[in-house]
Amino acid sequence: MKKIAVIFPGVGYHVDKPLLYYSKKIAVQNGYEIREVQYGNFPKGVKGPQKKMEKAFFTALEQAEEMLADIDFAEYDDVLFISKSVGTAVASAYAGKHRLNTRNVYYTPVEASFQFMTQTGIVFTGTKDSWVPFEAVKRGCEKGGFPLHVTEDANHSLETGDVGKDLENLREIMKITADYIKNNSSAI
Repeated sequence: MKKIAVIFPGVGYHVDKPLLYYSKKIAVQNGYEIREVQYGNFPKGVKGPQKKMEKAFFTALEQAEEMLADIDFAEYDDVLFISKSVGTAVASAYAGKHRLNTRNVYYTPVEASFQFMTQTGIVFTGTKDSWVPFEAVKRGCEKGGFPLHVTEDANHSLETGDVGKDLENLREIMKITADYIKNNSSAI
């Protein structure tokens, strides 16, 4: 079985930060070829103003198109997208545009992501995410039928500020992520 995992980072959350770093390692351990999308040239002060958020999204999507142009996804039996923040919107829009059948790990999607999230996947969010209200994520998951995994008191990086608690939370998040990746199922 030929498998590929594509990593879509957030604006300031690159592929070597904990959620994406360990997810990538889990995917490799499960036989996935890895491709990383890397963005650049974002406008300053993206958080907040709608126009800047939209510009960041379209910039990232354009860059993803260029970086993934050489991949024939039809060659793969399993296509996994692992995304963070604005990367959740980029991954979802990319899959929709190219009519791909993907499985997804959505880390802390921004509210606008839900308009593109039509593929199966699991969602992780924190109750104190300053980028998106918790209730908006909850509604988006209910409407889209996505299993939602909530980290209490966690911010947009799924961190609380208590290192010990953050490590415990990360362990649990990665356990759920690993189960999803290994089981080739959206019902985790």
